This record gives sequence, structure tokens and C-alpha cells, in this order.
Amino acid sequence: MLKIGLTGGIAAGKTTAGNFFAALGAYVIRADDIAHDLMKPGELVYREIVRHFGNEILNADKTVNRSRLAKVAFSLDSSTSASRIEELNQIVHPPVIQKQEQWMKETGERDPRAIAIVEAALILEANLENHFDKLVMVTCRPEQRAERWAAGRKISIKNARLEIARRLAAQWPDEVKIKAADYVINNSGTLEETRRQVSDLYEKLLRIVD
Repeated sequence: MLKIGLTGGIAAGKTTAGNFFAALGAYVIRADDIAHDLMKPGELVYREIVRHFGNEILNADKTVNRSRLAKVAFSLDSSTSASRIEELNQIVHPPVIQKQEQWMKETGERDPRAIAIVEAALILEANLENHFDKLVMVTCRPEQRAERWAAGRKISIKNARLEIARRLAAQWPDEVKIKAADYVINNSGTLEETRRQVSDLYEKLLRIVD
């Protein structure tokens, strides 16, 4: 089995690349989906988040409102932002990593020739690069992040830029991640151009796992 970490900054197109890999036959899991499941009422992570961040981050039905949680954790107030992000990461990261590791183990047992891809934004920031055989970085032009974020969430470009700035404060710059990656996918062009890059890279990965 080949274990691949698929990373990149916010709104760079990690999920798009992951979907293309999955269509080609790779096994793909998203760290964000794992975290979402762990934040459901009744889960330990849910209880810890509410204890640390308060009931104001909850919806009326007691589920976590992730937008409210993000605004609290990814504050633009530099005096509190880093500590709140770290506080959230300490709650969420360990169980998410445990689930990822278990998933890769089970995937390899089912298919020894599997290409197992974990899509996660903070692989390098969390020092998890050694958990993978290869690291793939997805990047795009800065302004495209805001345009895609705004379109996907039906908000203004101005609000999209603010939200992206909030979240990028907790992520390493693209230039640093690109240097650390084994492969880079440039998602600045058309979807077809990204699809071709993914397809070419998948062929290289197949040759490695063989």
C-alpha cells in the first residue's frame, strides 16, 4: 500500500483533487469529514469543544455550528488567535489522527496495492508528514481562494477574504509547503487541467506501488 498525504491551503482545491483521485481508483478520506463526525452530539470531542468554547457555538438543535466555532477559534485578534486555534487543535487532532491511522491500516489489509489518500489541511503544521509515503500539495492563485470560497458559500468576496485571512493565520505559507511536498498540483487553471495533473500523478503513484 502507498500512503499519500494530500494537503494545501484553504480553498486551494484539495477536495477537487481528492475527488479526481477517487474517480481513478484511489481510496480517499477527508480529515474534515472525520472531524465533523467527531463533533456530533454525544461524542467526546463534542463535549470537549462545548466545554472549551461555550454554548454560543451551538445551533438550536445543540449541534456544533462550525462557522461560529471558526469565528471564535480563528479570530483576527492576534493576542488570542494562536492560543484558541491551538486549544481547538489539541481537542480535535489526536482523535482525527487515530481515525486516519486506523483507516489506512484497514485499507491496506483489504487491498495491499491500495493508494490510500488522506486529505488534510494541516499535515505539515501538525508534523504528520512522516505518517505518509508521499506528500502531495495542491495550490492556486491567492485571489482564486476568495472567489471559490465566496461562490461555494454564497457570500461576498469581502467576507470570503476575511474568513480566508482568519484561517490562513493557522496555516503555513504555500511556498513552504511546496518545498516540503513530493508532488505539486497547480489548481489555478481549468478543472480539466487539474484533472490531467491528477491523472498523470496517479500513473506515477501506481508505478511506485507496483
